[in-house]
Amino acid sequence: MADGEGYRNPTEVQMSQLVLPCHTNQRGELSVGQLLKWIDTTACLSAERHAGCPCVTASMDDIYFEHTISVGQVVNIKAKVNRAFNSSMEVGIQVASEDLCSEKQWNVCKALATFVAHREITKVKLKQITPRTEEEKMEHSVAAERRRMRLVYADTIKDLLANCAIQDDLESRDCSHMVPAEKTRVESVELVLPPHANHQGNTFGGQIMAWMENVATIAASRLCRAHPTLKAIEMFHFRGPSQVGDRLVLKAIVNNAFKHSMEVGVCVEAYRQQAETHRRHINSAFMTFVVLDADDQPQLLPWIRPQPGDGERRYREASARKKIRLDRKYIVSCKQTEVPLSVPWDPSNQVRLYTLEDDKFLSFHMEMVVHVDAAQAFLLLSDLRRRPEWDKHYRSVELVQQVDEDDAIYHVTSPALGGHTKPQDFVILASRRKPCDNGDPYVIALRSVTLPTHRETPEYRRGETLCSGFCFWREGDQLTKVSYYNQATPGVLNYVTTNVAGLSSEFYTTFKACEQFLLDNRNDLAPSLQTL
Repeated sequence: MADGEGYRNPTEVQMSQLVLPCHTNQRGELSVGQLLKWIDTTACLSAERHAGCPCVTASMDDIYFEHTISVGQVVNIKAKVNRAFNSSMEVGIQVASEDLCSEKQWNVCKALATFVAHREITKVKLKQITPRTEEEKMEHSVAAERRRMRLVYADTIKDLLANCAIQDDLESRDCSHMVPAEKTRVESVELVLPPHANHQGNTFGGQIMAWMENVATIAASRLCRAHPTLKAIEMFHFRGPSQVGDRLVLKAIVNNAFKHSMEVGVCVEAYRQQAETHRRHINSAFMTFVVLDADDQPQLLPWIRPQPGDGERRYREASARKKIRLDRKYIVSCKQTEVPLSVPWDPSNQVRLYTLEDDKFLSFHMEMVVHVDAAQAFLLLSDLRRRPEWDKHYRSVELVQQVDEDDAIYHVTSPALGGHTKPQDFVILASRRKPCDNGDPYVIALRSVTLPTHRETPEYRRGETLCSGFCFWREGDQLTKVSYYNQATPGVLNYVTTNVAGLSSEFYTTFKACEQFLLDNRNDLAPSLQTL
């Protein structure tokens, strides 16, 4: 079947459910627990369609809920396998709600789940996915980066706590308005019955997630003394299976409360009746709740006073997770326009970071909108000699040769990076191109070249820029969308995968400095604009 109209991914599974009163919470909205059951079922069917054998849920990545769903509306869930590895695969899930009376539709959430193929006799080796559409190629490429992030996430939290100062303002808070964390603690026991099992006899992963959401909501309610709304879930991680007859102990507690949101930690342990003292940790997750007023605006929350010891550890870890939530969200997603709670956000004045992995290359794309004329921004950034004014990675820039009006070769030196003792140097060809037609962008392209007059020297470690540059789109009068692209080999950027927490903030800081440079110098070259 040809690409385009009529093509359907062979792993795609769609499910539509009518929301009935039995599916709702006390506000008449679809229970998130019920939604998680439907999501897990749809994703499992997609995974098994690709694997051709039973599959189990290994994890569910961050989920951000954009809209609630009311009684009488329809939930449309679509799942497909983005990429298969050895025995595991990433399944992408999209959830939308539909009002049958008005025909309106809303995006509810997106989710990414990891499933593992399971055969009792033979070892599973999954066939690879062949992406066909541009969207599939994008998701397939970035899936490997997401997988790396899942593997290093625990270490990232540890490194952040060990090497970064997490704000600890307990001493400055009004103790009279603090709620002891122990008052929010919840413990509940569930007996796994046959209706709770999946088609393999294990406890249905969606059911476990629904039970976890239930106890987390109770814990959040004990802090705010109101009906909280679940806004985000940070990675369900299944560590092992449970079966019919197991007792599941679900524990939840509010780890930390911020201005308008709170984090609730949930864990699940399993045991058999005859071995109650031997409990197996089978799942954990962190959930973010808010309390909304009549206008759907988040209300102020009481502070949490953690218990000494483990309580203080959970308190600090919650702050660390809040600190890196933006980093994870932008790196793991190709297209995100929302941000987690409690982070000030102005969509017209923020830097967006995307990544794409394609075989041997790791590519970065950043974009922002600046209040500078496109031609002015083009002129300011096309002269690499001015780049050290805003980019600390450019220590010095020397113009080696002006090839013609629009092409020049520069020698660039850069500080040592990634544990190396020697600084780097580059020989870069910078080419700039004006728009050919209305609607086309201004373009600046950079790549490494070799010159006999500038060979590699002992005092520098020669670096290579495979492909990088800027595009400038005129969005309006004195308004420009600036896009920056950079392509490198993962080996050159090892710090990307080992320091996930700092990646987004590093790019953000540099690109914001670029924005300030453009604003500060937007009138410097005004007479030259007439020539463009």
